[in-house]
Amino acid sequence: MMLRKATAALLLASCALPAAAQPGPAPAPQSAPATPPRLIVAISVDQFSGDLFSEYRPYYEGGLKRLAADGVSFPRGYQSHAATETCPGHSTILTGSRPSRTGIIANTWFDLKTGRQDKAVYCAEDETQPGTNSGDYVASPVHLRVPTLGGRMKAAHPATRVVSVAGKDRAAIMMGGPTADQVWWLTSKGYVSYKGVAVPPLIAKVNDVFAQRLAQPSAGFDLPPQCAAKDFPVAVGGGKTVGTGRFAREAGDYKVFRASPEQDALTLALAAAVIDDMALGRQAQTDIISIGLSATDYVGHTYGTEGTESCIQVERLDRELGAFFDKLDKSGIDYVVVLTADHGGHDLPERHRQNAMPMESRVDEALTPKALSAAVGAKTGLSGRKLIWGDGPMGDLYFDLSLTPKQRAAVEAETLKILRAHPQVETVFTKAQIAATPSPSGPPESWSLLQMARASFDAERSGDLLLLLKPRITPIVDPTKGYVATHGSPWDTDRRVPILFWRKGLRHFEQPLGVETADILPTLAALIGLPVPKGEIDGRCLDLIAGEGDSCAGAR
Repeated sequence: MMLRKATAALLLASCALPAAAQPGPAPAPQSAPATPPRLIVAISVDQFSGDLFSEYRPYYEGGLKRLAADGVSFPRGYQSHAATETCPGHSTILTGSRPSRTGIIANTWFDLKTGRQDKAVYCAEDETQPGTNSGDYVASPVHLRVPTLGGRMKAAHPATRVVSVAGKDRAAIMMGGPTADQVWWLTSKGYVSYKGVAVPPLIAKVNDVFAQRLAQPSAGFDLPPQCAAKDFPVAVGGGKTVGTGRFAREAGDYKVFRASPEQDALTLALAAAVIDDMALGRQAQTDIISIGLSATDYVGHTYGTEGTESCIQVERLDRELGAFFDKLDKSGIDYVVVLTADHGGHDLPERHRQNAMPMESRVDEALTPKALSAAVGAKTGLSGRKLIWGDGPMGDLYFDLSLTPKQRAAVEAETLKILRAHPQVETVFTKAQIAATPSPSGPPESWSLLQMARASFDAERSGDLLLLLKPRITPIVDPTKGYVATHGSPWDTDRRVPILFWRKGLRHFEQPLGVETADILPTLAALIGLPVPKGEIDGRCLDLIAGEGDSCAGAR
């Protein structure tokens, strides 16, 4: 029998989260609240693109309906920078700053000066820890160069409680910041935190429930009516197909659990339990909890964004958010919600080609750093050496430091020649070009590629070249060995995300023009009367009051 009850209730009945039901009618619009909310709930739905949000909007009946239909909706939000990856995107949401200021330019960058053998640096690791590497690391917020909203709130009011929970470490760390009271993320062993942090009773209880649930097989989920048209297989090669899944899994299969609605349900149930356990929102000051819902991203990578898997995931997300908001309503807490995403996503080219897009393709293996290094070596007489470092067939490329100035010039010239002649390459920028470009301003939808690149640029961490592929090129060479679809491009499929606010008493309106995720911090700060110097952030306050009045008045 398919699962018909709310996953959250099954996973955490002991934490008193009710079954996901249709939420009651949202309170009728009133005058804008005059007092600060007591709790900020900041939700990031990983890989929840503006396209995905809009596609299923007619079917929302739960939490997403409340936010989209009864809240203040900015459907054309932007992760405005070029490096549309998880870590950079999460670093913008609660800092008010673009990656060029946060320092989080990618999920992984390269430090060729480091003494360790592994030159890759994961955005949420402390690479100075002995014996670690970018795949086996000590998690840390050390690379985040700016304070989060929670950090600013705590600096102004030390009694403020700051909590961050997520399905990924980088989501929890980048939204919580270095001064958070509690930071938890999901692993195959349950929720964990920084090295040496003791596990409190509530987390231990949640982890026990998770272990029990994971140990049981799952038959998966029913197919909602709106998903029926998507129920057809798509072959990606090697006998692998996607597009018809229901998230059935065997007992103990964490990989399938992680890439399913079960993961988000567990994280939302944990968030609800933490709010109760810590009495967040019940003190004189405003508290904040950030929630990173990671399943949509794992689903998008594993199955693509247009099959039954993604359709079911969004439907369950809507339900679970509805149950979560219902619980908050019943608590009587005065809370404000913001929901957005760290980036968008692009469906796999094999399905796009079946659905009217024959030009869709996968990236040529010749554009991978390994192949580029070999090709450039053959042309420059430097064969047998690793000349170019990079994390994949797009993004930052780094030239080896052992090259002499003459060799480096030859390598750069030949690399540029190869890349600019390749039919899948849109453009290549040099480090000097990007560094000489002023930080962008104005509507994010009107920025040039160079301005987008500048918004992701850090002089210390960025590469010597930035490779940007043309639209509709998926930067995964072989989908049979792992993920089938991805993101990371400067195109709107990956940059555009919804930004939704809700608070009891706010009158609904929708603003279709572009805004940035960097605008979230100053918008929330204005609601709680927290001053933020404009020179310290990139975002601007968004007025959440429909008609007359200005929720940003004190911030201007």
